[in-house]
Amino acid sequence: QVQLVESGGGLVQAGGSLRLSCAASGSFFSIGLMGWYRQAPGKQRDMVTTITSGSTTNYADFVKGRFTISRDNAKNTVFLQMNSLTPEDTAVYFCNADARTGRSSWHNAWGQGTQVTVSS
Repeated sequence: QVQLVESGGGLVQAGGSLRLSCAASGSFFSIGLMGWYRQAPGKQRDMVTTITSGSTTNYADFVKGRFTISRDNAKNTVFLQMNSLTPEDTAVYFCNADARTGRSSWHNAWGQGTQVTVSS
């Protein structure tokens, strides 16, 4: 029903920047809350940041002031600008979105993940 495709991951040196993108496609009426999560090897998946359709944002403390989430509602796309990256930011980053698929039904979808590696 709903597919999320991430792009923009890669290898960067500490202090550098990366910009992730995630585009939603498929059969839905609208996209509600969108967000980014990350999972490092051997650790749980953590929320990084979320953004509502009205662009209200929420950030985990460990990225405040460094990462910025934004979205383009017309293109059903969410972005994550990551600055001042540290090796602790190394993880697989997953996009998440709530899609309205019916009059009162919603579908929560995950992307396949994109690897972000920060070298020291």
